[in-house]
Amino acid sequence: MVKNILLGFTSIALAVASAANSYNVTFYQPVMINGSQLKEGDYKLEIRDKTAVIKQGKSVTEAPVKIENDGQKYQRTAVRMNGTQVEEIRIGGTNTRVVFDKTSNATN
Repeated sequence: MVKNILLGFTSIALAVASAANSYNVTFYQPVMINGSQLKEGDYKLEIRDKTAVIKQGKSVTEAPVKIENDGQKYQRTAVRMNGTQVEEIRIGGTNTRVVFDKTSNATN
């Protein structure tokens, strides 16, 4: 019985830990992320080590990123762009800023 309870808590903890690195992002126009063009729409952003994995359906784009934590908590998710190039994504409800590497090409 104790093993079942511990297994249940472990499963819940793992689910929470994996959900902490997954966010929803909406692009309101076509954007470029390190060489890959993404259409406007809703995407799932996952952070794995120093890589952002951006998914929409079967489409997957990976790009190197740097994760920065600011002193302020962002009220909503915001995308900072230079033209159509995504430079960073500020994750709403956190103090996390995902800064995209400007020198590398993404894989699509």
